[in-house]
Amino acid sequence: MTHTFTHLVTHVIFATKERAPLISPDMKDDLHAYMGGIVREMGGKAIIINGMPDHVHLLLHLQPTVALAEAVREIKANSSRWVHKRWPQSSKFGWQRGYGAFSVSRTIISDVEKYIVNQE
Repeated sequence: MTHTFTHLVTHVIFATKERAPLISPDMKDDLHAYMGGIVREMGGKAIIINGMPDHVHLLLHLQPTVALAEAVREIKANSSRWVHKRWPQSSKFGWQRGYGAFSVSRTIISDVEKYIVNQE
């Protein structure tokens, strides 16, 4: 086989430091868009990103050459740095160590999307 085909969709969840409500309503949409840009830079696609003031859910389609742990590290590190630059008053902002990640079958992607959309 000369080409590689994968369909790797993962539901990733991670929380703010100490699960504090650090994602303010004025930052939420921009933060989610920025995280989606990080995923695009890695050659992936953020199908949907949403969450609450203390955590985020990302439904990601990643390339097989990108390790999940590396992708999450990049998303968390770069988004945290960006928040500190964009909202200097949010000096306490940070992500908790660790994350949850679950592979998602093609047949239930729409169900997971609905779950993420309805977080609030």
